[in-house]
Amino acid sequence: MKLNVVFFARYREALGLDGESVDGEFASIEQLRAHLAQRGGAWQVLAESNLMCARNEELCKLDEPLVDGDEVAFFPPVTGG
Repeated sequence: MKLNVVFFARYREALGLDGESVDGEFASIEQLRAHLAQRGGAWQVLAESNLMCARNEELCKLDEPLVDGDEVAFFPPVTGG
């Protein structure tokens, strides 16, 4: 399975990249997130409990299933005023 993973806001800043292609078998976004966070260092930012995600530009939960070719986005909670 090949996924396109994109990072926004402070996740992009912490990781120093906008996104990357990831190859592997991941049943859900949670499994993908755990895989990325296990890289250690700056990647630990993805282990935050309040992280938000989207699959193919649709907001979703971490238990969202994945299929080959999906785009997954990670971003921090949005606050407004």
